[in-house]
Amino acid sequence: MKSIPIFQVDAFTDQCFGGNPAAVCPLEKWLPDDIMLSIASENNLSETAFVNINTSPFAIRWFTPTMEVDLCGHATLATARILFDEYVSSGINEIEFDSNRGSLRAFLKNDKIFLDFPSDSPSKIDNDPIVSDALGAVPKELLRGKDDILAILDNESKIKHMKPDFNKIYELDCRGLIISAEGNHVDFVSRFFGPKCGINEDPVTGSAHTLMIPYWSKVQNKSKFKAQQLSARGGTLDCELIDDRVFIGGSSYRYMQGIINI
Repeated sequence: MKSIPIFQVDAFTDQCFGGNPAAVCPLEKWLPDDIMLSIASENNLSETAFVNINTSPFAIRWFTPTMEVDLCGHATLATARILFDEYVSSGINEIEFDSNRGSLRAFLKNDKIFLDFPSDSPSKIDNDPIVSDALGAVPKELLRGKDDILAILDNESKIKHMKPDFNKIYELDCRGLIISAEGNHVDFVSRFFGPKCGINEDPVTGSAHTLMIPYWSKVQNKSKFKAQQLSARGGTLDCELIDDRVFIGGSSYRYMQGIINI
């Protein structure tokens, strides 16, 4: 029997039961892919991060309950929290990761962890009838990034009260569908739907902000933002665009730790 440490962290919140929960499994060497997917399925969270603590930089991979994904923000923030707390020397305030999307970085700033991720340039696309049917509304604009489709709606109220058709969203040729609008009390708000990844609605999606930050930077003509994801759990993000990188910062709350026996 093999024992593997596991932690659960609520990301992009400073309160228990808020933000987006992610599992973190520090490993001394990689497990077989099917075992990592089985662990993620057993956890039944939107993401489980596996981090190889014997590589430099730390190698990181992310699994939903149904598949591996190339980039995940909240589980990277959760992983950084555990590494800062448990696995790196006191006084170190920056961690580098190697991932399927290249080099990533997490750093401490005041009481938050910031992620340094590659930005995702949005490209305008024609309105898709599947998106309109799924949302019950025609977006003001429709854009596409590497992973997701971004639909811009009129206002925060439409984002908050949207009741999408997840079966329709599943038909889209993308990882997930983001809906976003300018916020009433923050710069922009959003929600993220990913039924194809086994998660109908993700509570707070860091990677989706790699697409939204460049978009809202052009629209609002600035580079620093306060953002909110309006899921039931909700989350708040501090965002910044610097050249071809985005900084995505937030708080975190350690919920649980234990041992997996396989």
